[in-house]
Amino acid sequence: MSLEIRIVSTDFDGTLYAEFETPPVPHDLQSLIGQLQRSGTCWVINTGRELDSLVDMLERARLTIQPDYVVAVEREIFQRQDRRFVGLEEWNRNCRQAHECLFERVSTDLPRIIDWLNTQYTATIYADAYSPFCLLARNNDEADAIQEYLDAYCRLVPKLTLVRNDVYARLSHADYNKGTALAEITRQLGASPDTVFAAGDQFNDLPMLSIQYARCLAAPANAIPAVKAAVLRQQGYISDQPWGHGVARGLEHFLAGSRAVSYRLDYNR
Repeated sequence: MSLEIRIVSTDFDGTLYAEFETPPVPHDLQSLIGQLQRSGTCWVINTGRELDSLVDMLERARLTIQPDYVVAVEREIFQRQDRRFVGLEEWNRNCRQAHECLFERVSTDLPRIIDWLNTQYTATIYADAYSPFCLLARNNDEADAIQEYLDAYCRLVPKLTLVRNDVYARLSHADYNKGTALAEITRQLGASPDTVFAAGDQFNDLPMLSIQYARCLAAPANAIPAVKAAVLRQQGYISDQPWGHGVARGLEHFLAGSRAVSYRLDYNR
């Protein structure tokens, strides 16, 4: 292998895992990640799911491998110790405190914003343990329109951002995302972004799909156009295969020391 990869960071749903496939994570990808782990590479699942939800899905998938780290809800970091995942105390504490302070600052604005959105759209708006504003849009067109409105509001509030995954979205702190969490894991392992591989398919993967955090970027064929464009712009790899099959091809591409794809992409396919 001509390129050292010390960290593999994969999104879960739609990237690593396809619920309607059997198996949901391809055997060749499991074998490849397992081989890398045995040689000292750390595998990170970088997901928008809560930790308990992810662990449940991993158990159902009956994987032959297990992640060394999990980034949950796009920001909280957990390290696997034997059969359980233990939070990185300082990072997670600072993350929670930053979000609490930020959400307190916007608390007086949210009722007005929610009322206006409810008069304009049919989206479901709710709060959960991670954000006072969560969104489930009726379709992607509605999600696009609401995102445009909320992005304009976020520009007025330092550090506030909207994290979106398909028709789901939530307000969050801009300093804590899949990219910065990956950077913290990289720092703790004493590694360099030059030795990090990252793969994703959705809007919330864009922060980690940056050469600031990972030199080797990949996207499966099912990735949204914005992800394909970002990956290709940074000389990453776009697979013609979907889900975990595409991730496996991306890993093989970089481990072989290949250069970025040279064919033209139809971003609308």
